[in-house]
Amino acid sequence: MADNKLFAGPRIRRIRTGLELSQTAMAAELDISPSYLNLIERNQRPLTAQLVLKLVTHFKIDPEELQPAGEAGSVVALRQVFADPLLSGELPGPDELLELSDGAPNAAIGIVKLYRAYREQQERLSDLSRLMGESGEGADAGARQLPVDVVRTKFETIPWCFPALERAAERIDAAMNENQGRMASLYALLRADHGIAVQVLPVETMPVWRKRFDRHSGRLFISERLPRAGRAELLAQELVLRREAKVLDEEIELLGITGDEAQRLARMELARYAALALLMPYDKFLRTAERVAFDPLILATRFETGFAQVAERLVCLQDKSGTRRASHPFFAMEVDQAGSVLRRIGAGGFPVARFGGGCPKLGVFAAFAKPDEVVAERVVDADGTVFFTLSKTVDGALGGAGDRPRRTAVLLGLVDRHSTDLLASKTGEAGLRVAREGALTLAHASLLPDALSVAPLPIGPSCRLCERHDCAARSAPPLTKPLGLDDLVQGFGAYGLA
Repeated sequence: MADNKLFAGPRIRRIRTGLELSQTAMAAELDISPSYLNLIERNQRPLTAQLVLKLVTHFKIDPEELQPAGEAGSVVALRQVFADPLLSGELPGPDELLELSDGAPNAAIGIVKLYRAYREQQERLSDLSRLMGESGEGADAGARQLPVDVVRTKFETIPWCFPALERAAERIDAAMNENQGRMASLYALLRADHGIAVQVLPVETMPVWRKRFDRHSGRLFISERLPRAGRAELLAQELVLRREAKVLDEEIELLGITGDEAQRLARMELARYAALALLMPYDKFLRTAERVAFDPLILATRFETGFAQVAERLVCLQDKSGTRRASHPFFAMEVDQAGSVLRRIGAGGFPVARFGGGCPKLGVFAAFAKPDEVVAERVVDADGTVFFTLSKTVDGALGGAGDRPRRTAVLLGLVDRHSTDLLASKTGEAGLRVAREGALTLAHASLLPDALSVAPLPIGPSCRLCERHDCAARSAPPLTKPLGLDDLVQGFGAYGLA
């Protein structure tokens, strides 16, 4: 009979602290003494059937919460950790693993995470050694195989639209009470359906973390450094991860992403996509965007989000499933002040080869000199395609006095069909077609001069791939053409080029 006794001390303690009850208050509700409850919480007394019934009746507790984690919890993960040859001399018994998993779940998760990071580092080093040995290449060959590069390459080369995630966001949205307001609804749904209480902590308590979930108390801590839009996105992402995990796994499988670390990175990106879909529902957002001529600043205010979030959501509006219709094929790019491209997304795959990513003449780099202003311009690539672009800086988490905030710039772009046709007609490559599409339907297009009177700014891909010899902004010589250096003639650009 001893094997059938239910010892659930740590779980009872987590339930009590989650309800913000003292031992005396809970003991009074259960009609037992505080000292007896203390023994139960220390696993020195088992739960009786009568106590389980009272817990369910008085505190609306799901009986499943009282069951030991066993094979379904982190005990399995802990067993895998201690099965590693590195720990062959340290073999805890089943009772010790169960006690660690149930009594200190945060510590157990920390051990598993640390071991997982150790294994992934070992695999990276192994892959790097193999690649260097087989191909004779240096570290760049291995770097291309890193999980973060695998995921980034995959997402840059596919349409940034996932109908299954749009439907997942709609299911969550249907469970929310819009009368409470979007932020309040997120808080309420996490608490009502998942027993998670959200608490904002000061920067001195969470100096480097955006969020931290405490399994003991069932509380989700988020940093006060996050602005309101960032907090809403984080809470929406938490709901997606908890309610639509199966859909996320199915999308990752369809994408063909393998490897534990790569799959986790992809899952977070897809969860973020669904979170933005929850904050800016597809049909409502598209209707509003058309009414305000796709003005990202108005949309950010209307949906209580930021410029970067709106830019990414505009790219997503390519769902043609069911009765839905697609919007303009926007694309977006985010860069930092060092010129590193942090992300590229596009309705048909961002045109990396044709439209920059590293051209210093792009407005996304000029935006850093004009913080918080929208830089609107037309640019033309080497093929004669004209693009309308909007660029604006966005700041990261708020810092304290003396902190330098993280600042990036986001470019939102669209092919300007009308200007492309005008340019083609001038060069005799095509007849002029009166096409009032693209940039002319956007609010910020009014900031630009007439396309007939002012030519778009010539841009290219990265300097090493750009064949424009008349660019004074060039930072590196082209790989495709000889320099042709001349002692008697020298241009303003680097390497003797114009």
